Amino acid sequence: MSASESQIKATIKYAKEKLKRVPLDLKKAEYEKYKSFSESRGMSMRGFIIAAMEEKMQRDSE
Repeated sequence: MSASESQIKATIKYAKEKLKRVPLDLKKAEYEKYKSFSESRGMSMRGFIIAAMEEKMQRDSE
Protein backbone atom coordinates (compact mmCIF):
# COMPACT_ATOMS: atom_id res chain seq x y z
CA MET A 1 0.00 0.00 0.00
CA SER A 2 1.39 3.38 -0.91
CA ALA A 3 1.34 6.35 1.43
CA SER A 4 -1.40 8.93 1.14
CA GLU A 5 -0.59 12.52 0.35
CA SER A 6 -1.29 13.55 3.95
CA GLN A 7 1.06 10.83 5.27
CA ILE A 8 3.80 12.05 2.95
CA LYS A 9 3.27 15.66 4.07
CA ALA A 10 3.35 14.61 7.74
CA THR A 11 6.58 12.66 7.21
CA ILE A 12 8.24 15.62 5.48
CA LYS A 13 7.07 18.01 8.21
CA TYR A 14 8.43 15.70 10.92
CA ALA A 15 11.78 15.40 9.14
CA LYS A 16 12.10 19.17 8.76
CA GLU A 17 11.30 19.78 12.43
CA LYS A 18 13.08 16.88 14.13
CA LEU A 19 15.92 15.61 11.93
CA LYS A 20 19.22 17.01 10.68
CA ARG A 21 21.00 15.43 7.72
CA VAL A 22 24.74 14.97 7.91
CA PRO A 23 26.29 14.53 4.47
CA LEU A 24 29.25 12.19 4.35
CA ASP A 25 31.30 11.64 1.21
CA LEU A 26 33.55 8.58 1.16
CA LYS A 27 35.81 7.03 -1.42
CA LYS A 28 34.11 3.93 -2.80
CA ALA A 29 36.76 1.63 -1.32
CA GLU A 30 36.33 3.19 2.14
CA TYR A 31 32.55 2.93 1.87
CA GLU A 32 32.74 -0.77 1.00
CA LYS A 33 35.15 -1.40 3.88
CA TYR A 34 32.90 0.32 6.43
CA LYS A 35 29.75 -1.22 4.99
CA SER A 36 31.21 -4.74 5.14
CA PHE A 37 32.43 -4.20 8.69
CA SER A 38 29.13 -2.81 9.93
CA GLU A 39 27.14 -5.59 8.26
CA SER A 40 29.45 -8.22 9.77
CA ARG A 41 28.48 -6.81 13.18
CA GLY A 42 24.77 -6.82 12.32
CA MET A 43 24.63 -3.04 12.10
CA SER A 44 23.51 -0.58 9.47
CA MET A 45 25.98 2.05 8.29
CA ARG A 46 23.96 4.66 10.20
CA GLY A 47 24.09 2.58 13.37
CA PHE A 48 27.81 1.99 12.94
CA ILE A 49 28.55 5.69 12.45
CA ILE A 50 26.47 6.69 15.47
CA ALA A 51 28.06 3.98 17.65
CA ALA A 52 31.54 5.11 16.57
CA MET A 53 30.76 8.74 17.39
CA GLU A 54 29.29 7.82 20.79
CA GLU A 55 32.30 5.65 21.62
CA LYS A 56 34.72 8.43 20.64
CA MET A 57 32.82 11.01 22.69
CA GLN A 58 32.81 8.73 25.75
CA ARG A 59 36.54 7.95 25.45
CA ASP A 60 37.45 11.62 25.04
CA SER A 61 35.40 12.70 28.04
CA GLU A 62 37.10 10.29 30.45
